[in-house]
Amino acid sequence: MTNALITGWGMYAPARILTNDDLSKMVETSDEWIMTRTGIRERRIAADDETTTTLAVHAGRDALAVAALDPAELDLVIVATCSPDYPLPATGVLVATELGATHAAGFDLQAACSGFVFGLATATSFIRSGMYRNVLLIGVEVLSRYVDWTDRGTCVLFGDGAGAVVLQASDQPGGLLGADLFSDGNGVEGIIVPAGGSACPAGPQSVADRKHFIRMLGSEVYKYATRQLAESSLAALRDAGLSVDEVDQFLFHQANLRIINSVTAHLHIPAEKTYINIERYGNTSAASVPMAMVEAIAAGRIKPGDRLLMAAFGAGYTAGAAVFEWTADPARAFLAPGEQTRLGKPQADAASFSEPVAVR
Repeated sequence: MTNALITGWGMYAPARILTNDDLSKMVETSDEWIMTRTGIRERRIAADDETTTTLAVHAGRDALAVAALDPAELDLVIVATCSPDYPLPATGVLVATELGATHAAGFDLQAACSGFVFGLATATSFIRSGMYRNVLLIGVEVLSRYVDWTDRGTCVLFGDGAGAVVLQASDQPGGLLGADLFSDGNGVEGIIVPAGGSACPAGPQSVADRKHFIRMLGSEVYKYATRQLAESSLAALRDAGLSVDEVDQFLFHQANLRIINSVTAHLHIPAEKTYINIERYGNTSAASVPMAMVEAIAAGRIKPGDRLLMAAFGAGYTAGAAVFEWTADPARAFLAPGEQTRLGKPQADAASFSEPVAVR
């Protein structure tokens, strides 16, 4: 069987940093309150001239450089996002054009925070079917444009970022070993942007009612996430014919540290097998898992032959988990030309963020 192997990877985090102390000047909160409840200390916020396409292109270029693949060789660009540049056209089309992927189809995949895991299964299916050989998958969000900066319950959670992988057809073993994708529309009110779609078109009243921002039922989401993240992980492991102990690295969606700790305790996963970066980025939704993966590679925690479990949950509700056998040499990232590697460190012109950037 043809396998879909990850041959390139990259990420991009905007330079602008929004700390908990900054937020305490905007809403009634504190660093201690946020850290205790979420594990987040700071998050990245896209600059005024940055868009979802901008972030995706940065991460995509890095991934292509690591894979030593010319953009013109791409067959398909999948952008997993719930914060596209426009309702239409698809951000994937814009990203493909900006990258110079002149022979590639492009589309968006919307499964909220589970998007990258859903995209990994989708890209693998395209390659295994023989339809495509080279696919670029990007998880990217600019959720700061959808955050209500007066809502303490949500504005402390989200950040912007992008993570990307190149998947290529190969007759070598490796790649996706097992997966589980799940959705439950009964949780539609759990995490929602109520207006802007066909159910509630944009208009003066929807703007006045602040319905174009993220709304969340925090306690309900927490209960769903802790249960479903564990169940999806176990289902993917069953599909792969593996046990928890046979996984080398767990890459969970970085939404809330308490959720991750609850799942790892329930599944008896040792801390050294779970990569955590939520403290520095917050919840970057579909970008969360690939950003964690890129940083774990740079930290020397992923090597050829390792089995990874990636799992996420999101609005919908959705959830997904994938067991993936890693085959690429991590050193390739440091030998690649171009913009590699943007590992989430502040750029030289980084400045503390103190004013809301959301559209009022």
